[in-house]
Amino acid sequence: MKKYTFIAIGGMLGAILRYVIKSIHIYHYKEVIPINTLLINISGTFLLSLILTIAFEIYEIDSDIRLGIATGFLGAFTTFSTLCKETVNLINQGYYYSSISYIGFSAMFGLAAAYFGVIVAREVVPIFITRNSPSDVD
Repeated sequence: MKKYTFIAIGGMLGAILRYVIKSIHIYHYKEVIPINTLLINISGTFLLSLILTIAFEIYEIDSDIRLGIATGFLGAFTTFSTLCKETVNLINQGYYYSSISYIGFSAMFGLAAAYFGVIVAREVVPIFITRNSPSDVD
């Protein structure tokens, strides 16, 4: 039951943060490409890769907390469905090049963010956190 509480709280916080970021007016090139959603999904992808790599390779994070962060917070924060709906809107408005660019940028920058999250977790985080190993336990 505790894991569902963590997921619910994380989901609530992630959804609120997504709403706040979506509400901020960020310059859009010709008001076409939805930059807010792009930034949300890329930052969420980076954070998911970073946190899960830390949790599984560097520092053991309680599974309920991990679920609250990954499934709850980041699951509610990132939004594949909005990406798809915004792409369909671009196509329906005749912005074919923008729709292809939006999908391409999302995939390309999303993969780069995931890779960068893993690299940061493996190379930078160990400077600050040492891995828990069985020999560390008394």
